[in-house]
Amino acid sequence: MAKRLNDDSSIGDILKAFVQQNNLQKGMDSINVRDAWASLMGPGVNNYTREIMLKNGVLYVQLTSAVLREELSYGKEKIVKMINQELGREVVKEVVLR
Repeated sequence: MAKRLNDDSSIGDILKAFVQQNNLQKGMDSINVRDAWASLMGPGVNNYTREIMLKNGVLYVQLTSAVLREELSYGKEKIVKMINQELGREVVKEVVLR
């Protein structure tokens, strides 16, 4: 049976407990990484972004522009730092641009 929280628990605490109990953190991380990519990279890069997938700490980004892919490849470490900083914890360990 699920653990019952006291009446003084905040909604945030209840939601965190729910996410942990139901193993939803991977899905939440995937959604949060997509949102972070969109906000950090801006509309110029987002127009050329086809697919974003997070798998085992590796962020796979599929781009439609070879020129943009080459430009972003020089700043992979910076992209990892920016996304992790946006999320507030280390979620992404590596970026693979396709």
